[in-house]
Amino acid sequence: MELLAQAADNALDGLKALGAGLGYGLAAIGPGVGIGLVVGNAITAMARQPESAGMVRTTMFLGIAFTEALALIGFVVFILLNFA
Repeated sequence: MELLAQAADNALDGLKALGAGLGYGLAAIGPGVGIGLVVGNAITAMARQPESAGMVRTTMFLGIAFTEALALIGFVVFILLNFA
């Protein structure tokens, strides 16, 4: 009976780790797509108006930073789910 309870605990731990990893993987998709869109549109804007490239580049880096914050929040949630 004790062996069955231990197996159930191990299975539960495995499922928690799988769920946390899957959750973080899905949480990383959004920022990845977002950063791709930000950089792609910034490159298009710089190609169309080279004289405003400095302002566009600054705005692009701000957009990347804010989008990357979403990935960091997902990572923190992943860590909390794994160790809480």
